[in-house]
Amino acid sequence: MGITGFDPASSPETSAVRRLQSTRLQTNVGAAFQRLDQWARNPWRRFSLLALAGLIGFLIGSAITSVAGVLGQMDPVAALVVVLGTELTIRRRRSSEPSLKLPQQLLDLGRIGFLYGLFLEGFKLI
Repeated sequence: MGITGFDPASSPETSAVRRLQSTRLQTNVGAAFQRLDQWARNPWRRFSLLALAGLIGFLIGSAITSVAGVLGQMDPVAALVVVLGTELTIRRRRSSEPSLKLPQQLLDLGRIGFLYGLFLEGFKLI
């Protein structure tokens, strides 16, 4: 206790959990994921979204290796970007909510397509 007699450790603000303010952007992004999940309840729509995620990942993977191969001096930097990107998506998977199933599946298939594109470009060099 200080001179004023106020003990900050016993105040109700320190014992309660502080929640972040719910902003309009945060609620819109959350609602967009829910709307996308609702729209993708149809199996064909879900399959098409997942196929697009895999193909876009493949496109990005093959584009990165093509650009890095042409520049020549960017190989270590491109390798660092690839490793960091895949590690971040893996860490995102571990810390995600189980209720967000579709975005997680899209991220996984994008990563699989990305790595498939990298391996295919690597086998072209052999």
